[in-house]
Amino acid sequence: MSALFRLALPGGAVRLARGPTPEAPTELLGAGRDVDDLMADGGGTPGAALAAALAGPADGPVPDGHRLLAPIAGQEVWASGVTFERSRTARNEEAGPVDIYDRVYAAERPELFLKAAPGRARGPGEAIGIRADSGWDVPEPELALLADPAGRLVAYSVADDVSSRSIEGENPLYLPQAKIFTGSCAIGPALVPVGDAPPFGDLVVSLTITRDGGRLFRDEVPLSAMRRSPAELLGWLYQALDFPLGVALLTGTSIVPPAELTLRAGDLVEGAVPGIGSLVTPVHEVGSRQPRVLAENEVTTARGRPTEAVR
Repeated sequence: MSALFRLALPGGAVRLARGPTPEAPTELLGAGRDVDDLMADGGGTPGAALAAALAGPADGPVPDGHRLLAPIAGQEVWASGVTFERSRTARNEEAGPVDIYDRVYAAERPELFLKAAPGRARGPGEAIGIRADSGWDVPEPELALLADPAGRLVAYSVADDVSSRSIEGENPLYLPQAKIFTGSCAIGPALVPVGDAPPFGDLVVSLTITRDGGRLFRDEVPLSAMRRSPAELLGWLYQALDFPLGVALLTGTSIVPPAELTLRAGDLVEGAVPGIGSLVTPVHEVGSRQPRVLAENEVTTARGRPTEAVR
């Protein structure tokens, strides 16, 4: 096995590196290429550029003081919803007497939504966020699919789709606010080529939440319980969208902490998939409890005249 890492070196340079496992990088790869180059290379064989980079010559050992980054660059991050039976049940419980989650679970078309724009995904050890205006926040560890511009599956990683269940439960139309905010997405530690990974049906995702030095919650789920296949999810995502640099697509989760559990600032979250990696991130609070209301003199038209302040 060989895994691809993306690093920030002590001097600030960003470099690719490889390691024999997805736990730690050992060797730098040649300078001048990033994940965008490897994903955009749409040769005849899926993942050919990634495989060539991992098999090519090293450029020395990884220096001390490096920092792991999310192993994506210009790729958007999308996510899938209600791909497990347990997820459907939990979403119905939080939403009340509606049947939209039953309907999407059974429908031909899956739920797909934008999770993070390029540059917004956090990497290993970087803090994930929980909204200050939310009362119920959960991590959702998931398998991430990395696909090339043709929609072909190239590699796997581990991801966390941090979510506000209270905001989404209030109204399903609030999904973007429940899913997209500062620190709501983390990916890492590495990209593992599909050919080097265990078979998809053998993969297991786990979640561990630590608080004040003690284990607060742990659960795991086999990906064999997923209703939809990676090829099906990618096929729907690419049906009317193009991704010149490829895309990261999260496959959904069925790990649902109990209703009385919500993340707090200072918690430590670990999402793990044996053979793909372990993603560990601390938690901090983001945003404010009330929206900022602009003073009247702060809101102007393009001509500089005051306009009515936001109420």
